[in-house]
Amino acid sequence: MVNLLFIGDVFGSPGREFLKLHLPSLISRYEANFVVVNGENAAGGNGLTPEVAQELFSYGVDVLTSGNHIWDKKEILPVMDTEQRILRPLNYPPGIPGRGSGVFQSRDGDPVGVINVCGRVFSPQNLDCPFRALDVEISRLKTITPVILVDFHAEATSEKVAAGWYVDGRVSALLGTHTHVQTADEIVLPNGTGYITDVGMTGSYEGVIGVKKDIILKHFLTQLPVRHEAAKGKRQLSGVFCRIDSSGKCEKIERILIRE
Repeated sequence: MVNLLFIGDVFGSPGREFLKLHLPSLISRYEANFVVVNGENAAGGNGLTPEVAQELFSYGVDVLTSGNHIWDKKEILPVMDTEQRILRPLNYPPGIPGRGSGVFQSRDGDPVGVINVCGRVFSPQNLDCPFRALDVEISRLKTITPVILVDFHAEATSEKVAAGWYVDGRVSALLGTHTHVQTADEIVLPNGTGYITDVGMTGSYEGVIGVKKDIILKHFLTQLPVRHEAAKGKRQLSGVFCRIDSSGKCEKIERILIRE
């Protein structure tokens, strides 16, 4: 049995501090033995640094997934090939640093496969097809473990919903990230895959998806480029809990939202 906690996009120091405050009690409450966090915005709201990654690991995080912003802090590049607990999207071109999947151990010794992919709809990057990339990687990981989690990092709701149906019965859970707004559609699909369109954001909700609201309002009103800064103020933690049986089927998915 794998009791999975997945925490959505941690945004800057407000998100890290709120995660540190609440993660121990969540691990206890759900008897979690495997914790995954999307950390692509954890360093100042843009990217990830080696120091911030180690900070998150020290809180009890087992694996960090990411997305298109993983490259925003160049300091992370030298460690992408050595720190296997940090994943970047699988469907980037070959030859770039890091890897898009891995097999890890839960705290009870069960192998858990984790795959990180980016969607393509409304994406500025020219990425390989995430559906075909999933086909190949799911087949490979299935020879190692029946428990497989997918972080599907994408803009379009339709693409994430389609991906959930596409992998139903082949992975334990497909959890959407990237839009920073938690959706209320958590479900165990007919063939045993836990699904939610977007897990949501961990950081200050007194802003615009984690960024100071005045900065974003200025951008919308003037169309001039702005430098993003993490919003301060009241914070939230967004996540999901999945209980996964030994065959890799999701028995339960529960949405988590904690606000101050």
